[in-house]
Amino acid sequence: MAFSLWTIPWCDGELDLASCCFQRTVIDLLNLIFLSTFYLLAVIGFISKHSIVRGNKKNWFFVTAAILCSVTSIAYIGAGLMNLIGDSRDDSGLPWFVFFVRGIIWASFSVTLLANGSKWIEILISVWWVTFAILDSAVKTEILARGDGISIAEIVTWPSSLLLLFCSYKNSIDSPSQDRRETGLSDPLLTENPRKNLLTLSKAGFFSRISFSWINPLLSEGYTKPLALEDIPSLVPEDEAELAYEKFSQAWDALVSDKRSVDKRKLAFRAVLKVYLRENMYIAVCAFLGIVSVVSLPLMLYAFVEYANSKQKDLLQGAFNLVCLIILKLVESLTTRHWHFAARRSGMRIRSALMAAVYRKQLKLSSLGRKRHSTGEIVNYIAMDAYRMGEFLWWFHTGWILSLQLLLSTAVLYGIVGTGAFPGLCLLLVCSFLNVPFAKMLQNFQAEFMVAQDKRLRATSEILNSMKVIKLQSWEEEFKKRIESYRTDEFKWLAKTQLMKAVSSFLYWMSPTVVSSVIFVGCALLKSAPLNASTIFTVLATLRVMSEPAKVLPEAISATIQMNVSFERINNFLQDDEVVRTETEQEKPVEVVNIKTGNFGWYDPEIKIPTLQNIDLGIKHGQKVAVCGPVGAGKSSLLHAILGEIPKVSGMVKVYGSIAYVSQTSWIQSGNIRDNILYGKPMETERYNAAIRACALNKDVESFPNGDLTEIGQRGLNLSGGQKQRIQLARAVYNDADIYLLDDPFSAVDAHTAGELFHECVVDSLRDKTVILVTHQVEFLSEVDQILVMEEGRITQAGKCEELLKMGAAFQQLVTAHKDAVTVLPPQMSKNEDRDKWGGNITVVENKEDDIVEQNNVHGVQLTEEEEKETGYVGWKPFMDYINVSHGWFHLWSCLLIQVGFVALQASATYWLAFAIEIPEITTTVVIGVYSILSALGVGFVYLRGFTVAQLGLKASKAFFAGFTSSIFRAPMLFFDSTPVGRILTRASSDLSVLDFNIPFSFIYVVGTAFELVANILVMASVTWQVIVVALLAMAATKYVQDYYLASARELIRINGTTKAPVMNYATETTLGVVTIRAFGSEERFFKNYLKLIDMDAGLFFLSNAAMEWVIMRIETLQNLTLITCALLLILIPNEYIAPGLVGLSLSYALTLTRSQVFLTRWYCTLSNSIISVERIQQYTHIPAEPPAIVEENRPPSSWPSNGTIQLQELKIRYRLTAPLILKGISCTFKEGTRVGVVGRTGSGKSTLISALFRLVEPASGRILIDGIDICSIGLKDLRMKLSIIPQEPTLFRGCIRTNLDPLGLYSDDEIWKALEKCQLKATVSNLPNKLDSSVSDEGENWSIGQRQLFCLGRVLLKKNRILVLDEATASIDSATDAIIQRTIRQELAECTVITVAHRVPTVIDSDMVLVLSFGNLIEYDKPSKLMEIDSSFSKLVAEYWASCRGSSSGDLQIHK
Repeated sequence: MAFSLWTIPWCDGELDLASCCFQRTVIDLLNLIFLSTFYLLAVIGFISKHSIVRGNKKNWFFVTAAILCSVTSIAYIGAGLMNLIGDSRDDSGLPWFVFFVRGIIWASFSVTLLANGSKWIEILISVWWVTFAILDSAVKTEILARGDGISIAEIVTWPSSLLLLFCSYKNSIDSPSQDRRETGLSDPLLTENPRKNLLTLSKAGFFSRISFSWINPLLSEGYTKPLALEDIPSLVPEDEAELAYEKFSQAWDALVSDKRSVDKRKLAFRAVLKVYLRENMYIAVCAFLGIVSVVSLPLMLYAFVEYANSKQKDLLQGAFNLVCLIILKLVESLTTRHWHFAARRSGMRIRSALMAAVYRKQLKLSSLGRKRHSTGEIVNYIAMDAYRMGEFLWWFHTGWILSLQLLLSTAVLYGIVGTGAFPGLCLLLVCSFLNVPFAKMLQNFQAEFMVAQDKRLRATSEILNSMKVIKLQSWEEEFKKRIESYRTDEFKWLAKTQLMKAVSSFLYWMSPTVVSSVIFVGCALLKSAPLNASTIFTVLATLRVMSEPAKVLPEAISATIQMNVSFERINNFLQDDEVVRTETEQEKPVEVVNIKTGNFGWYDPEIKIPTLQNIDLGIKHGQKVAVCGPVGAGKSSLLHAILGEIPKVSGMVKVYGSIAYVSQTSWIQSGNIRDNILYGKPMETERYNAAIRACALNKDVESFPNGDLTEIGQRGLNLSGGQKQRIQLARAVYNDADIYLLDDPFSAVDAHTAGELFHECVVDSLRDKTVILVTHQVEFLSEVDQILVMEEGRITQAGKCEELLKMGAAFQQLVTAHKDAVTVLPPQMSKNEDRDKWGGNITVVENKEDDIVEQNNVHGVQLTEEEEKETGYVGWKPFMDYINVSHGWFHLWSCLLIQVGFVALQASATYWLAFAIEIPEITTTVVIGVYSILSALGVGFVYLRGFTVAQLGLKASKAFFAGFTSSIFRAPMLFFDSTPVGRILTRASSDLSVLDFNIPFSFIYVVGTAFELVANILVMASVTWQVIVVALLAMAATKYVQDYYLASARELIRINGTTKAPVMNYATETTLGVVTIRAFGSEERFFKNYLKLIDMDAGLFFLSNAAMEWVIMRIETLQNLTLITCALLLILIPNEYIAPGLVGLSLSYALTLTRSQVFLTRWYCTLSNSIISVERIQQYTHIPAEPPAIVEENRPPSSWPSNGTIQLQELKIRYRLTAPLILKGISCTFKEGTRVGVVGRTGSGKSTLISALFRLVEPASGRILIDGIDICSIGLKDLRMKLSIIPQEPTLFRGCIRTNLDPLGLYSDDEIWKALEKCQLKATVSNLPNKLDSSVSDEGENWSIGQRQLFCLGRVLLKKNRILVLDEATASIDSATDAIIQRTIRQELAECTVITVAHRVPTVIDSDMVLVLSFGNLIEYDKPSKLMEIDSSFSKLVAEYWASCRGSSSGDLQIHK
């Protein structure tokens, strides 16, 4: 039955409730109601909280349904576009907007299938799906029942609607379990300690989320004052690194354990894809809607020009066109802003997950893995590869969206001009294929660049960590050349990459400009469309839409290639070998450490035999076991075998109970003393104080400016060697473990302190513990339960002291060497009564001078300085610095002129078309010909612009790197003592990378788009001058909004620069101490601390991006006002006032106005943020330099010093102007050829005296004369090259033995072999396959500490200078080797002046003179024999050593002589 109440325009005839058309309209209206409700409740929730995806619930049914719905949406929108272009209805008789509405509905179905929301949203979605599926199926069933014809479209969409019905069923049965899983995943994060200053996003409402107004409080605060780190709100729990890593780890483990997966090359990428695919599908839907809006804009231009051409203007039609334009711009703005934000947010999670994964992996990395990946490389994986993943998804989505934009624009072109578009499209296809080889070349260049960058950063990290040794040896120039050679190789690939980008820009710009000419020719020849204003300017507007891909696609391809290389590098690292830990069992049998037939090897390819062979060891609970033997015997390797650090070749290792480990090389964390001792354990005051006392730290703590809360510099650089070792020992004692592995802990302290530590700590505090002590101090061996003697990787003897003495052989040699050292003491000390006499004085000495503290750098001042950063608006200074430093003014003005030429040619070409088509006398050939010439010239200018800006960028990269590197190598030692290495490395890595890649092309994008924006407004004003008023107001408002945003954005980026360094520092510190971390079982605690650092850094990245979208959304709104004003004026102005050609010209520019402004704002803000890297690098190019290497007018004679006499005249040293004196007026003379021993308590000023001699620190007053020449009057190189030193901490560099002994290449192989023979290393090196070319790993890790010290001796023997300094050089070697070294020095350097700083009294007892320091004062300086005759401080030190030796084990040792 039909009712004639009203009519529906697209339904023929009167309204009939039974008609299919009416029923379809009702369904559409119901869908719109559901759609509106859904978006009102959920769209912002999807945008901000889509990280909590449904996991397994989103099976292939949902994905298939979403794909089908998207295809249906595209089909409907395409049909609507065809109807709009053809201004007609299709066979169904439906107008274009009905197709558009149905396309939006089907696109919304895709969104609902992929998005996630609250329980009420899930219910709404399910009801919507069921309602639509039932009604749709009912209508189609009725059509079939009537026998009426059903369209193909109806049949094709039916499966999609039925799939929706099935999905609603799946939704209802899965949601309870899903709710439980989501709650389980998120609740712990929410219920842990509530976080203060939580991001306001978590409480934001609908309109606040959709307009990014939730960030207003932060921007308002940033506008009124410079933001500080404490002003930055925390991330919401769903964005934290812990959740991101947990998801990635689960996906990674699933892929690794998947037996079907053979290809392991892309595991990291596949894991990321598995976790983040669904939320990125949602991003893709938003991006697709945005791009459809953009591509539809040229069609609106077509509609406006057609409206202008119509003789009778229907204002209603014009108003309808205007409303459609507004809707399209609104959809474009909202969807684009939110997909940009969501992509970067998702990228941030990927970044956090990968950074955490790399850090977690380094905690598990085996010794072989650590050899493959140096500390510098691991930091690079975090700082460069993982870090750039924050932008990965934005670039990825940008790439495919812009490609789709090109394709859709192509479809629009075909719809406008028909077959005439084919010639142009063919050319476009050719250009696309041309880019394939360029893209492959670009990928190869990027890969080579990353490899070269790795080499440079690895070397940089190693050099920065060893800068003190480099300065002492005056090797700065050589190592600087090494860094520069790596940079030269890196720069070669950088130049190829940047120049290839210029070529890519040329190809992409050629596409829309030349293609338009070809299309016009095709239209003229094929007559497929009239070349009137509507056709020409719709084509031009479409090609303008294609111009954004022309600008950005080269960058997107380059960025995607970089990401691919980074994924491969991270993937390789994450799959490397992991350490197989020794299983520790809780039950405690008789033997708590049990090794049976153990063979262990470091897997050095140069050494085929195992490092440890046939180890059989059983240690009972509570035993004290000492391990001794010569240098390189395998003592430290035995401890590593127990820890599981050295790979087991064969045999069995079992350890029962927890372990505490003290490494031979002290590992101290940045922080304070208390944190280093507690090491994550809760504070128990009584136990803590006991540990402090047992490790002889109580006097040190009292002397520190802030007690145990005194800050420790990086790697403990403001502590003496003894203090670092005792803090390590206190850490182990406080840990209260079952088994203690102590690797030569007494080598860095004097004899008295060593004896005190052994008795108070090992014997007393650890009396109920199992202790395995590696030591060279033979005097303690009589008090242990068992002694293991090792030689060449084997345990050759085992037993108690008395038993081993009876056996003779190896142990007897060690004892004999120690006895020989002791007998160097004066004869009177061997008498028992004298021993008693001196022993009686020990207590007095302890009370008087125990543990005097020396701050090697700043006493009473916190050492590590706050990182410097600019605040507020610094104007054009960074830009000026960039141009001035690179001497790039010529290139800058060239770029500007070329850009002006390009914009002028573009405007001329379009103006020519606008006027020429209105003049009948001008033929089509002339119109197209002139336009083609102007366009071709413009393309040429594009290449010139790209080439010039690439050259500018390369000049800047070269200049800034040169200045930065020179400044770092010229910096004084104080700079490195107060600056964590991570701060320097971030500038050498990420900041320099920004300078290399981001700034040059960001700059030209800003300049180019600014000129285009001005041209746009001028062209619009030339047609409708009234628009200039709105445009100027909009631009003024834009400038205000931009400045309001930049006030906060600048500070966010600057703060981000300071939060990045701790992330790198912590990773570096962890790499150096990973064995200790694993021994204590502290991996989880370190990992959680690292996650906090990641979150702090990620929060700034997140807020920076949110602020960027905030400002762009507001600027879009302001510029849209200009566009709408222009369109409104064109509607209202009568026909006779404006020619249709000018209407098309004006609107074609107006449509690109908003996008140009957004493009300008985005790149201007990117440039403003990137230029902060220039600020940061500039800070380190103006470091106050140390004195010059050479003073030409005051160079010493080449034979200087011929005698080697050293005079100290009232020498006073302080490390800073505000710091107290460390040396307090020392005066004495070291005569030529004499051997001077410098002694004193730990921290008395001994190392400071050495630093003054080498001018690592300049005297506050007084002088040092060498052969009558004031060392402060000559150049540092002239001084340091004439002095030799074996430093306290032996340092080797990555490379080979030859380059470590002779970095400058001054000596022959024969001379090197002789030096190796003299320092007892010839036999060891001769047994290596590659001899002098045998490898040395990072920091010499594949050589023992003692062997490294012997290599340092080899350097000295090669140089043969007249002055030699031994700074506790034999602390880490046994007495026998020590005696050999001393004999070698006496023989080979007999005429030298030798200054020996030592803890072992025998080392200095045979010196010609002894200098005793206390509290920085010289208290004694005389011959040792004279000092022994009186009650001197030196005689008390000797007495302590004697008491330590005789009172412990020497007496026992001599019984069995």
